[in-house]
Amino acid sequence: MTVWDRPEPPTRPVPLDRERIVAAAVALADEGGLEAVSLRKVAARLDVGPMRLYGYISTKEELFDLMVDEVHAEILPEEEPGDWREALRVRAHRTRQATRRHEWLADLLGGRPTLGPNALAVTEATLAALDGLADLDTVMRAVETVSAYSTGAIRREIANLRAERATGLSKRDWQRASGPHVRRMLATGRFPALAKAVHDGAEVDAEESFATGLDWVLDAVAAKLT
Repeated sequence: MTVWDRPEPPTRPVPLDRERIVAAAVALADEGGLEAVSLRKVAARLDVGPMRLYGYISTKEELFDLMVDEVHAEILPEEEPGDWREALRVRAHRTRQATRRHEWLADLLGGRPTLGPNALAVTEATLAALDGLADLDTVMRAVETVSAYSTGAIRREIANLRAERATGLSKRDWQRASGPHVRRMLATGRFPALAKAVHDGAEVDAEESFATGLDWVLDAVAAKLT
């Protein structure tokens, strides 16, 4: 029986339910990452004994599942998209925006599908937008391809944000600090393609990079769907 199927215990003297538990866990994760979340810490945030939580949640993994599903409510599109391309684009951008608000989500993206009601609603909206455009296997590969791009790009962006905080160096500061080493390596002549990229390549911000890469992936998906 999954956490979604298991009924909550009856109300006790101190009001408690999964909604309050998940809200407390999300708040802790927003403040300190997933390492800041434990059933004991959530219980302390709610001012209840840790054993109270086990009537609602059996493991920390179940708690993470509930947290991910809670954030999927922010990913669910607010209105029906105009076409399949818009549906996939909106899902990708809303996933990125939700992860910027809840950085810990980057650590839980990918892997096995989330089976909560909000995550299932996101998947339903996505598949409904592609229904009838191609055979089912092609549609599923299209969704998986866009999801794989989004997950990778989002994780890279969050990793960079964490590196800035951990080192105290912005991207520009890091580039300046690394510059002498990079120049010495490029001066050897062993990396001509890399040297061209460093000297001539245009620099774009994370949002523009994400949007451009997403459009390229969608163009490739469109070729398969048509």
